[in-house]
Amino acid sequence: MRPGNCARCGEALEERPIFQFQTPRGLAGMCFGCAVRHAPMLKRSVLIALVVGTLLTVINQGDVLLAQPWTGALLWKIPFIVATIGALGTGRVTPRT
Repeated sequence: MRPGNCARCGEALEERPIFQFQTPRGLAGMCFGCAVRHAPMLKRSVLIALVVGTLLTVINQGDVLLAQPWTGALLWKIPFIVATIGALGTGRVTPRT
């Protein structure tokens, strides 16, 4: 069953992807725009990105990290986007027909 409107902005979800999150009031269906701004999901993504991103950066850029000086290019290599896409993929709801 498809929720009628986004729990955050109230937009109709008829033909749009729905992302479902647990809230204090129960499960809430959200549109993509509201889902990517859902604070608990963003906090989780930041934490995952910091842990996993740091490990991957050390593994993949270890030689660069040991050399001096460090460049600004290292900063963008932490995979925040991967963690966010994973969280959104977990919350995506496939409607039953």
